[in-house]
Formats: sequence, structure tokens, C-alpha cells
Amino acid sequence: MVATKRLITCALPYVNNVPHIGNIAGSHLPADIFARYCRLAGYETVFIGGSDEHGTPTEVAAAKLGVKPRELCDRYYEVHRRIYEWLDISYDNFSRTSRRVHHETTAEFFKKIYENGYVTEGTLRLPYCDHDRRFLPDRYVEGICPSCGYASARGDQCESCSTLLNPDELKEPKCVLCGNTPVFKETKHLFLKLDKLEPELKRWIEGKRRIWSQQVYSMAMGWIKEGLKPRCITRDLEWGVKVPIPGYEDKVFYVWFDAPIGYISSTKEWAQKIGKPQEWRQYWQSDKARIYHFIGKDNIPFHTIFWPGMLLANGDYSLPYRVAGLQYLNYEGGKISKSKEWGIFCENMPNAGLDSDIWRFYLTYLIPETSDTEWKWREFKERVNRELVANLGNFVYRTLSFIKNNFQGEVPDAELSREDEEVLEKSGKHAEAYEGLMESIRLRDGLRKVLEVADMGNKLFQEREPWKAVKEDRERAAATLYVCANLCYDIAILLSPFLPRSAARICEQLGVELGTLNDIANQRIKPGTRLRNVSPLFPKLDDATLEKLRKITTRVTKFEEMFKKRVSIDEFAKHDFRIAEIVSAEKIQGADRLLKLKVRVGSKEKQLVAGIGGQYSPVELVGKRIVVLDNLKPAVIRGVKSEGMLLAAVDRKRISLVVPDKPIKSGSKIR
Repeated sequence: MVATKRLITCALPYVNNVPHIGNIAGSHLPADIFARYCRLAGYETVFIGGSDEHGTPTEVAAAKLGVKPRELCDRYYEVHRRIYEWLDISYDNFSRTSRRVHHETTAEFFKKIYENGYVTEGTLRLPYCDHDRRFLPDRYVEGICPSCGYASARGDQCESCSTLLNPDELKEPKCVLCGNTPVFKETKHLFLKLDKLEPELKRWIEGKRRIWSQQVYSMAMGWIKEGLKPRCITRDLEWGVKVPIPGYEDKVFYVWFDAPIGYISSTKEWAQKIGKPQEWRQYWQSDKARIYHFIGKDNIPFHTIFWPGMLLANGDYSLPYRVAGLQYLNYEGGKISKSKEWGIFCENMPNAGLDSDIWRFYLTYLIPETSDTEWKWREFKERVNRELVANLGNFVYRTLSFIKNNFQGEVPDAELSREDEEVLEKSGKHAEAYEGLMESIRLRDGLRKVLEVADMGNKLFQEREPWKAVKEDRERAAATLYVCANLCYDIAILLSPFLPRSAARICEQLGVELGTLNDIANQRIKPGTRLRNVSPLFPKLDDATLEKLRKITTRVTKFEEMFKKRVSIDEFAKHDFRIAEIVSAEKIQGADRLLKLKVRVGSKEKQLVAGIGGQYSPVELVGKRIVVLDNLKPAVIRGVKSEGMLLAAVDRKRISLVVPDKPIKSGSKIR
């Protein structure tokens, strides 16, 4: 049966940090480009994402910041969502693993595996911190990697060499919370019987040899050759999906057990949103659909061994068709690092004043499809100016502005020569090659095909010299501009997965809607089509602009600033805090906790409404000197005008007014 549906997923990002350009180029952007291409090609496409909120990374980050994991996730989820929206990552649903639908889906998924006999009990020798009086999950432990010697390897995986580890394999292990050396104790956990699934996993992986990249296939088969062992799926944590069987109430699922199930729960959530609650089954439980996972290379073992093993053990779901494992994006000769303030950090991109399509363009060139790539500011400027501005943008603008100035802003009618038709046919050949590249997830080469069409158009324009022909052979000039207008439309279609805003602008200037791949080379821009708002597509980058972009986007947002926003002295100075004396106080009818206060601030009197009636009686307040925000915009509360705000400390249900500790004149300014 022909698969007409496609489900595309992107690795769920941890929300204990904000994304940098390596995260974008290594999963979100290529997944988005492919999803947009699939829609363009006519496939019923659902693009799924979400935040990975459970597990040790979240608990560690929350503990360091002094906040609850839920608060950390709530804040960072919004930061992630806004960044992906600004970059036009076209998720059909971007969910959260902390949502009820995910917890329920994970519990159901596990129960089926448990019933099928693929879960066993066992014991682990785990690090225990006497100082913190708790078992330490793998990421609570850091030490020296036994494989490569990296000094800050985590207890689950070495970031440097990607070796999967157990905490007791680390040399010189330390607790990440207190720095003390843990002791190792035995504790009971649940394990997935990967060894029992090995024969079936091996057959499935071997069947993907011609579909997966060599790197993904080799890494998966490397695991098979080493022999699979039962893998622990529970952890001693508070934050996560609770294990739904007796005896394990104090444990949660290992984050790499519950996280990929987020692909399913997010698809369920999407189906509910569109009003078809069972539609998710068409993508997860049907041979009409193909599933594509876009991930970084450190996630390859989990998506080719662990996750497929879970799916096989459950038995009710389809296995992935393609696992697109990508390499790393580096920055100016080094690895991207927030701690070292080295890289481009996405929360700052919207403030830099450059359209998201420009970032998407260069990041597409840097998608690490087969090997690590590297961001270079000088190359960024050169590629944008040479390939976007001087090639693609130049062709579209010179074509449309020429029509505007010489054919009254309407695409001219003309009789095409065989040579003209061959140019359009050649555009169709480029589209066929483009389609093959995109299906193979060779996205960088796909973008090059778009630029080749623009280059072909520029050469045609230059050879035909319509600025001369319009005076000497107007019919010939009209044919050239008709062909070029249709090439512009073809470019817009092919460009749309990569630079969606720019493709939309081309179509807007042409006065038409964006078509599909079937429309390419079919002369969809008809004679008489009226152009609208013709203008250049892309700005040329100069050194001053480049330096501004660098300065803004390489700045690191500190964790504490995300949760306890600091204000400058200038911002504080805008708030006019004054000493005030309470002249009178009375209750507001129908609102026991609200009091109406008249206060004297220097020589003036004003009225405040304050919710302190449950702690203070009107009598005890009269004559008391307090601190008020004197320049607060007036508001009406329960029908009573309030012209300021008093300051008070709140500890749960207790309220304590902020008062001066020495006699001081009413109206004195707080500095």
C-alpha cells in the first residue's frame, strides 16, 4: 500500500535551558524544512514537537535556581515556543510531557509492555549522597569519562565522545549538587528486556540499510553486534511520570522511556485540537503513514534501539521509517557553550533586527547532515550577499521591477519560442532533481537547486538584454519577461520550505497564491497578472550590520535573569516611593479584606484601596506612617478609586506593612 501520510517529529528539547543555533540546525530546522516540503508535495503531513520536561536535567536546573521543576518548565516552555514561532518552525502541535495526556499515554504504553512480558525487576548499584540524603540519578553525578578522559562526563552519557555510561563507570564521581563523593548502594528498579527484543530489532535495522544514512545504520548495528542487555526504565526522582504498579510508587520513569512516548501523546493532543480524537491512529497505527524522526547524533542509539524496542514490546504501534541522525554545528572554531559564552543564542535573534528567513538561509547551509559544520560570521555575510541578494533576490526584483516600469505592472502576453519553452522545461527538470534530493533528506542540496533556478534566470535576463529589446523588439522582450515571471513563481514554490516568508513575499508581489510542486514549469503566471508592491526581498549585509548582529546574538541570558529579572538603576528611578501618613481608614462594603485609606503624602492627600482588612483594623491604622508607590496609575477597585499602592510583605496568609524604623517626615522620598 502507498503511504500517503507522513508524521514528522523533532527531538523534544529539554526545557532546562534555551536553544542555541546548534539545536536549531541539528533538529528543528531540518525537520521543519522536510515537513514543509512534504506538504508541498501533497502528503497529508503532521509535524509534531514538544518540550521534554521530566528527568534529572530539569530537577538539577530547578534545584540550582531554587525553584520548583514545574515553575522552571512553565517559564522555559514559553521561551522555547516563542523562539520556534519566530523562526517559523511550523509545528502542527508543540506539546509538553508534563501534560495529563502524556502521563496517561505513558502509563497505558507501559502497562501493555508489562503485560506482554517485556519488563523485569532487578537491582542497581546507584550513587547515594550522604550529604543530600538521597539516591543520585545518573545526571546528578559527574566525573571523568572512562573512554575519552573528558573531565565533566555525566553519569548517563559523555558529551564529548557520546559513550553511554552508568554512574559507577565514571572515574572520580562527584554529586553535582554538593560536590561530595557519593557512595554506591543497591536499590530495586524495572528493566526493559532489550535482549529478548534483539532478534526482531536486528531484522528491522537490517531492513533500513538502504534507507538510513550510513552513520545511523552503522551506529545501530554496532549496538546489535555488542549484544543488547536489559535496560533500566525507572529512576529515583520526584518529578516525572509515576510508575503505575504496586511497589514502585516512589519512582518515576526514566526520562528516555517517557520522552519518546511524547511523540504519540503530542499527536493525540493534535487530533483532539482538530476535533478528530481518533485521527492520531492514522499516523501511529496504520500502514498508510511513514514516521520520520529528526535527531542529533547523541540521540541515535535511543531512536534506533531503545525507542523501537519499546514499540516492538508494546506491539500496537508502527516503527519509524526514517531516523535522520544529524551531526553537530560548531561556532567559529569551537563547540557552542553557554558557560563559555561562545555561540549564537536564539532568545536574542528577534531583537537583532534581521528577518528570520536570513537566519534560516545560512543555517540551512550549515545543517550537519553528514559531518559537523561551523558557523562563521564572515561566510554568513558573503553567502547572504552573494547568493540571496545578488542572485535570487536580484533576479526576482529585476524581473518584477522591469515589468512594473515597462509593461504597466502587468505580466505581458507573448508568443513563446521553442527556446523559451525549453527554459521553462529546464525549471521543471530542476524541480524533479529537487524532489529527489528532498526525499533523500539532502536538504542543503535541495536549497542549491533553488539557487540554480535563480542563476539560470539571471543568465537568461543578461543574455536577452530586455532593456534593449523593449525598444527594438518589444515582443521579444515581452516573451523574456513572461518566462522570467514564471521562473520567479517556480522559485517561490521551491524556496517555500526553506524561506517561507520570502516565498510568500514573492507570491504577494506577483499577485498570486503559493502553489504546489505540480505547478512548477506549468506557466501559472498568466498574461495580464497585475503585480503588487514590488520591492527588494533581502537587505545587503555590511560590516557594521554584521558587528551589530554579533553583539546582540552572542550575548548569554543568565539563568537567574530569566527567573528573577533584574532592573537597572534607571528603571528603579521611575518608581516614586514616598513616606505617607494614614489619615483615615474604613472598610469597603461587601469586601471584608479591602480597606479604603486616605493618606497624606507631604502636602497632598490621596485615596488608596488595600487588601489588608484581614490583618489590620481601621482603628489601628490611623496615624501610622507607611511606604506608598506615589506615581502608580489610578485604578477603580470595587467601585472605589485607588490612586496609589502601599507596600507590604506577604508570607502565605500573613501580611506586614513596610514602615520606617525611625520618625521621618511624610512625603520623604525612598531612595
